[in-house]
Amino acid sequence: MEPTDDSYETISCEVLIIGAGGAGMRAAIECFDRGASTLMVCKSLLGKAHTVMAEGGIAASLANVDPQDSWKMHFSDTIVEGQNLSNWRMAEIFAKEAPERVIELEYYGALFDRTPEGKIMQRPFGAHSYRRLCYIGDRTGLELIRTLEDQVLKRNISYMDETEVTCIFKDFQTSSVSGALMIKIRTGELVLVKCKAVIIATGGCGKVYAVTSNSWESTGDGIALAYRAGAGLMDMEMIQFHPTGMIYPAGVRGMLITEAVRGEGGILTNVKGERFMEKYDPKRLELSARDVVSRSIYTEIQEGRGTPNGAVYLDIRHRGASYIKNKLPSMYYQFLEFANVDITKEKMEVAPTVHYQMGGVRVVPDTCETNIRGLYAAGEVACGLHGANRLGGNSLSDILVFGRRAGIAASEYVKSLTSIPETANEDVEKEIARILAPFKNTNGTNPFDLKDKIAATMWKYVGIVRNEADLKKGLDEIGLIKLDSKNIQAKGPRAFNQSWADSMAVWNMVLDCEAIIRSALTRKESRGAHTRSDYPKKDDANWMVNIITSLKDGHMTQEMIPVPKMPPEYEALINREETLPWKKNVAAKKQ
Repeated sequence: MEPTDDSYETISCEVLIIGAGGAGMRAAIECFDRGASTLMVCKSLLGKAHTVMAEGGIAASLANVDPQDSWKMHFSDTIVEGQNLSNWRMAEIFAKEAPERVIELEYYGALFDRTPEGKIMQRPFGAHSYRRLCYIGDRTGLELIRTLEDQVLKRNISYMDETEVTCIFKDFQTSSVSGALMIKIRTGELVLVKCKAVIIATGGCGKVYAVTSNSWESTGDGIALAYRAGAGLMDMEMIQFHPTGMIYPAGVRGMLITEAVRGEGGILTNVKGERFMEKYDPKRLELSARDVVSRSIYTEIQEGRGTPNGAVYLDIRHRGASYIKNKLPSMYYQFLEFANVDITKEKMEVAPTVHYQMGGVRVVPDTCETNIRGLYAAGEVACGLHGANRLGGNSLSDILVFGRRAGIAASEYVKSLTSIPETANEDVEKEIARILAPFKNTNGTNPFDLKDKIAATMWKYVGIVRNEADLKKGLDEIGLIKLDSKNIQAKGPRAFNQSWADSMAVWNMVLDCEAIIRSALTRKESRGAHTRSDYPKKDDANWMVNIITSLKDGHMTQEMIPVPKMPPEYEALINREETLPWKKNVAAKKQ
């Protein structure tokens, strides 16, 4: 096959699901069980999804350990720690349905840790009022993926792995979803999928930052696909920095250290041996919200109380070797293998790492549908649940609850259609010309270099603490990279061509970065994960808004809409006083 060969194969299905992490697999199961012809595609191998990096647990108010827990408390915690930016209806659905999804996962075969009575064990996590994280050691995401993959294979659901989607098409008459163009990474062949609905479940965009827990797949492809198709994005400025990433060796810098380490009693200290969270959040200490702990660590390092490696210490040694190896086996082996550190005997060095995007594709809470008919989004790529700060453990219950919801809505939608959407030939030809352009460029820009520049720019100018001057510099830098990316060059044959894949990743990453920076410039306050040193206070009077990013007349635009007001009966559920009795007991045990 010549690199510029524009031929393509055509296949059909009713629902195309892009992404095979927890949200994509759960959506595929639901679509299949409801009789919809389903195809799931992912650009990595099946079973190798970023979901595995959610290690500490699945948040659900089962009340197995703390009987006073309830969906109402989980709802309240989600709204409060999201700094009131969350969609209340989305939080309601989520909190009510999370326990059912955990029980369902157990029914599918997931093996949870147990209480002495044989119930699913639950552990504490930062800013949760009660112990509600259902877990399998520190390998919860891996168990979730393994379990859902078993169900996908059991049903013989059609899937294509090592396949990248480059464009979502719309019917030229109805403007509803009509198909997508894909690349078979193994061969470089092009495939046109004719379909009635698309569910985007591609995860986040963490790889736009230099230091991240995210794997290579997380280049924000789903956000770019939705945006180019005409879907609105929301709250793109909200990027979560996980407080604890590995700091060395360089090859694993940013690799996640699960919050379960702190949930099981881990203590943070600076180079002077001070337990500094007593200063920043004396009530919740290490189990404060992620944005608070991340900023606290950042401050300690910036003010000269960090280690020589630019980190702080995380210490779990007091829990004993057998306890650590039983509750945190992955962390034990991760440090032993990569850093030659025995965490049963030595302290860990940690620093914040980009972990999650709260912003993403704007969706309707009940159905996960976007403003484009037939286009849905679920999981990290979607926005509305987490507001300005995600609670640990909410990500796994999110993908189960809304993966299922998206599957229900998409399968019902395709059954309701009386005509088959059509994709215009000229739209397909235009997209093929776009994605093959790197092979026609000579003496073009190296995509590997541009990826590095993007990541370095975002880390330098759009980090934990932001200001207008830095954000404008970052936007200028991304603008220059965007210009360079127009002459990006791919070399060699199309099969397993990394330079070609990186060319398309760069286009998506540049788009995502522009949306993040423009939204960050727009929000002139500090709220949750978005901290502005030039606007250090939260401003409820003026900024109780969601920022919507849209493509209009070929330009990226931002508009502000008020956060949907919750009914009085739900407002009454919000627990604004942090009465966390069990955490006081946990804190006392740590002393």
